[in-house]
Amino acid sequence: MNRSKDEAVDRSKELGADFLQLDAADAPPGGLTDWLARRLRDAVADGRLPAGSRLPASRVLAAELGVSRGVVTDAYRRLAEAGQVAGRGRGGTVVVTGPTPAAAPPRPRPAPALFREDPGPEVFDHLRVAPARIDLTPGVPDLAAFPRAAWLRAERAVLDQLAAHDLGYGDVRGAPALREAVAHWLARNRGIRADPEEVLVVAGTAQALALLGRALGQSGITAVAVEDPGSLGARQHLAHWLAATPPVPVDAEGIRVDALRATGAPAVLLTPAHQYPTGVVLGGERRRELLGWAGEGGLVIEDDYDAEHRYDRPPVPALRAALPDRVCYAGSISKLLAPALRTGWLLVPPRLRDAVLDAKRFADLGNPVLPQLVLARLMESGELDRHLRLLRRRHRRRRDAMIDAIRTHLPAATVHGAAAGLHLMLTLPEELGCSDTELATAALAAGVKVQPLSWHARLPYPPGLVLGYAARSPGEIEEGVAALGELVRRAGQPGFQGHWPGEIFA
Repeated sequence: MNRSKDEAVDRSKELGADFLQLDAADAPPGGLTDWLARRLRDAVADGRLPAGSRLPASRVLAAELGVSRGVVTDAYRRLAEAGQVAGRGRGGTVVVTGPTPAAAPPRPRPAPALFREDPGPEVFDHLRVAPARIDLTPGVPDLAAFPRAAWLRAERAVLDQLAAHDLGYGDVRGAPALREAVAHWLARNRGIRADPEEVLVVAGTAQALALLGRALGQSGITAVAVEDPGSLGARQHLAHWLAATPPVPVDAEGIRVDALRATGAPAVLLTPAHQYPTGVVLGGERRRELLGWAGEGGLVIEDDYDAEHRYDRPPVPALRAALPDRVCYAGSISKLLAPALRTGWLLVPPRLRDAVLDAKRFADLGNPVLPQLVLARLMESGELDRHLRLLRRRHRRRRDAMIDAIRTHLPAATVHGAAAGLHLMLTLPEELGCSDTELATAALAAGVKVQPLSWHARLPYPPGLVLGYAARSPGEIEEGVAALGELVRRAGQPGFQGHWPGEIFA
């Protein structure tokens, strides 16, 4: 009898609810109902129980706490009388009020240095959340065109066929089905012959650069040359892992290989199919020079940026197809489907494969498997090819709308890179009267978001803007460019720079 009593005492010590981490042992003697009502009220007030959340059934919570059901029902009744919860029949007891508002912290004021000439790594985070009536920043695809119906069909088909063991940890290199689909996609669209075993699935081009940066650093390579002008974001990712990213000028034929040789850098990052931001395609003679440099021991990191988005020119073969042992190839679906999927692929020469795979393993143990299987199905079924054809028609109309608007409202601007991609680069007259960072600042104050060209150039280059057109309608594009044209006409006048709108970063 005594043993049974001791066991009951021991069991009572184990009672408690995962719900709000409630433990009846914390209640004062004779005050269970008051204690429970107060704990529930506090959870509603501080947001742990937001409006719409459901409380546990009274008998369930009472059993977990080791108290009578009357304690729980009385506590729920008190909250109902205070208007914090309501009974919904079979829907249970539901919270109907939100948290008690705390004193609002002062809103951070926008940093006037957002468009400074030496932006830090956080600048894209700030720019992404800065509100604007018309967002013309580059690198944003038409997210409204995401093929939701096709994705759902593929997802249902994948789940119907998925075995239980497929829900475990996957291959760090990526799901075999996606690696095979990527190998087929690259063969028919980019002329690259690769075995699925060579494909590493990564979280976009950004992670590909991070993995390469770590692997190259471990192998003793501390400098990777970059195009100039060239992507600020890509340069920042490499610079985080490596000591140096010397700039190499880009002209009408692409990167200048003679200047690349002069840097002494053993590796270079390129966007040869559609150079960012100029839109230049690496010319035939320049391509031969580059491959000669690589054949002598140089390493090329090929970011196949915007290769699939072309309108007025034939396709350009990937460098990886010509010299696989000296080219690291990175691609993604960020501009084809959506950046939110965080899915891309990386091919590296055999000598770097183990180091890059280790970097991926210790970064995240591999990408989520389910989205990989869905993407593989879209690729192999032809849905992704159909989606690409739809996007090309849509993007071409928007590109044409932007070019027409620039001719009308910015006649002094020179347009670059119109034959492909999702953006245009504009260069403006040297006598503009202000810097392009000041122009971008004024544009954001007027509700139009753009990027200054000087962000992407460390060598001397004319002032300009980089404008994305894929995510905006022709009407919005015309309106945004018209606003830019008005600002250019006012450039250099007193008070031109204006003030930051108070709601930015609110």
